[in-house]
Amino acid sequence: MDSAQTLIAVDAGGSTSRFVLVTGEGRIEHRGTGANVFTDFDAALEVLWDGIHALGSRARRKLSEVPAYLALAGVIDAEVGQRVARALPLMRCRVEEDWRASVVGALGSADGAVINIGTGSFLARQEGGRLQALGGHGLILGDEASGAWLGRSYLTRALHAAEGLGPMTPALDGLLAAKGGMSGIVGFASRARPSDFAEIAPQVVTAAQNGDAVAQALIEEGAAYLDRALGALGWRGHEPICLQGGLSEAYAEALSEPVRAALIPPRGSALDGAVTLAERFAEEAA
Repeated sequence: MDSAQTLIAVDAGGSTSRFVLVTGEGRIEHRGTGANVFTDFDAALEVLWDGIHALGSRARRKLSEVPAYLALAGVIDAEVGQRVARALPLMRCRVEEDWRASVVGALGSADGAVINIGTGSFLARQEGGRLQALGGHGLILGDEASGAWLGRSYLTRALHAAEGLGPMTPALDGLLAAKGGMSGIVGFASRARPSDFAEIAPQVVTAAQNGDAVAQALIEEGAAYLDRALGALGWRGHEPICLQGGLSEAYAEALSEPVRAALIPPRGSALDGAVTLAERFAEEAA
């Protein structure tokens, strides 16, 4: 392998991490568990080390001198990114927040917006090559409409229903039973990570599809936030929007009509965007 033709790209979110080694001979890919360097730095670093090691093992070579671009959840500022870079066995490494790779993968160089709804959530807009993002602040202070937000909110509605503060539905009753009642929900929440809350989100989506009014109201609340956030980003109605993430289909029909009319399929994935950004970094580092 010619090191000049070789680069590493990583796209790591709250639920899944994807690694790729690109060479003149092709690609080697690896998939790992979620990694958020803000909510659990040590656990995320272990995922990143394991993924890079897996690429090197399959390529049968050391990767320490290969240029690498890492798009990671939880990189809230440059200091966090630098801390990650110092902790990895990579001599040439750039670490940035994950939304940049999502935008580049989805839109290429075109103007438009991206809505990403997975374990967490963020929105971003590209205009004339300039990027701006909104959200992605984590479950405690934000991540509205995300899988973690949806799961946590539904648990809250279950507690409300059990205490007579809101309507009880069959789905909420089933959730209470599955979690061991109110005390079980409180105990679960006390130790749950965002990814644990997000595991409940598919149940909420199914309940909404089956007519559960509480679940439907949460989907509508999340969609209303996404509409407002697009306005805050300065989105213009003629600009395309890429809706990404595991909950994209769940929200597609709940968005406002102008937003639905602007939806287009993404050109590529966040990992594709990370590869493009890795190529740019490799050129700068050469």
